[in-house]
Amino acid sequence: MGTTFFPVLVSWFLIAPWLGLFDEQVIANPKLLWRILLAMLFAAPLAVILRATLLHSAHNLFLCSSLVGSNAIGMLVWRVLYLLMAKRKSNAEVGQ
Repeated sequence: MGTTFFPVLVSWFLIAPWLGLFDEQVIANPKLLWRILLAMLFAAPLAVILRATLLHSAHNLFLCSSLVGSNAIGMLVWRVLYLLMAKRKSNAEVGQ
């Protein structure tokens, strides 16, 4: 599990800042959720290359496509939940 998790983590932290995915204004805008998929389209191949280098093995194209899909869905779900919690918190603060 770690041989896949850590390369994905490293590649995400290398790619995401270029697309503004750590910027609060981008995170708070639901119209910019498409950037997560774009980031994963670049981060997943990098993660597969890092993983193959770490394991001294060949690159796996199936792993790359499954990483794009599963990680993009996971990050989208996380960001949508974050947006909903932030909206609920701001509504609660306005009501006080």
